[in-house]
Formats: sequence, structure tokens, C-alpha cells
Amino acid sequence: MFVVDDDAAVRQGLRFMLRAAGYCVEALPSARSFLEEYDPRRGGCLLLDIRMPQMTGLGLQQQLNVRGWRIPVIFITGHGTVTLAIAAMKAGAFDFIEKPLREDALLESIERALRWNNRAYEERLERATLQIRVALLTPREREVFERVASGEPNKVIARQLGISVRTVELHRAHIAEKLQARSLSDLIRMGIIMNAKTTTNTVIPG
Repeated sequence: MFVVDDDAAVRQGLRFMLRAAGYCVEALPSARSFLEEYDPRRGGCLLLDIRMPQMTGLGLQQQLNVRGWRIPVIFITGHGTVTLAIAAMKAGAFDFIEKPLREDALLESIERALRWNNRAYEERLERATLQIRVALLTPREREVFERVASGEPNKVIARQLGISVRTVELHRAHIAEKLQARSLSDLIRMGIIMNAKTTTNTVIPG
């Protein structure tokens, strides 16, 4: 758990609250210090003040997006900054909590953010594993896989590629073996995952 706020009193209060709730907490005074010290392999959740000198919370969020660091961000915002917080949500922030902070609302938001982050990590791992397996396919097997994953029947695939139905069936067997797919539904799901990998990532918090 990370807290980034230029107000020492806020950092101390959040550190005490979160540690009492059982979280390990690192509290940092600036966006720059976070960028220098954070290891993206650690995961976690970031509580981030939206208004800070030198680099604002929005500036830090932009840097996280540029670097591809997928840590859920919960903005801490005072009165008059709700419009900025909404802009941050549109840019991928998980949530924003208005000051003065309510402990129950903050802890509930953190729990949801951590669940989302665990789910997102598992999805990224699944995509990476599938990408390695897809790389084992021959160019022809890749063509067949794309059509099978789109729901095309063997006869249609055979006609589209100018090959026999039996050849399509053999390719499907090899594809299923290489991708470790147990059924047609597995192949369709894998095709969806591979297509999603090429699209723009939009964070939609749950």
C-alpha cells in the first residue's frame, strides 16, 4: 500500500489508519519520490493526493500510464477538485475519495481496488502465457485458429483457405495440442483474449 501526499499530517494519519487495518504502508511526500522508489512488480494500491507541488497527482497518473505501471490509483481530493478527480477517473483512476476522509469508505475502496488488481494480474499472466503458445503455431495453423475462434465451421474454413476439411481437422488437432485447449469454447475464449490484447486498454473499475 502506497500513500503519496505532500501534507505530512495526512501521510501520518493515513499510515496509522491503514496499519491498524492490517496493511503494510509506504508513505511518500511527492510524485517524484514515488516514481524513483516504486517497483512495478510489487503491485498494491496507490492513495494519491490530486493537488501537489512540482508534479500533481494527475501528472503522476500520466507517468504511470506512459510507463505501463498497472497499479490501481485512488485519488484523495479536497473540495473544489471533484472536476479534476472525474478527469482522473476517465484517465483510468480506480476511485476518488473526498476529504475529510471517512475510514469505512476508504477501506472499502481499497479492498475493491486490491481485488481488481489481483484479477488484472491474473488476466495479464494468462495473456502472456497464451501469447507464448500461439507463437508455436505455424502460419497456416494461425489462420485456422483465427477462423475457428471466430466460430467458422470446418467446411467454411476449408473453402476460405483452399484446403480439404480433413486438413482443417488435422490443423485443429495440432492447434488444440499446442494451445492446451480442451474444447471449441476454449479456442474461442483464447481468440477473444488475443484480440483484446491488440486493443487499447481501458480501465473500468468494478
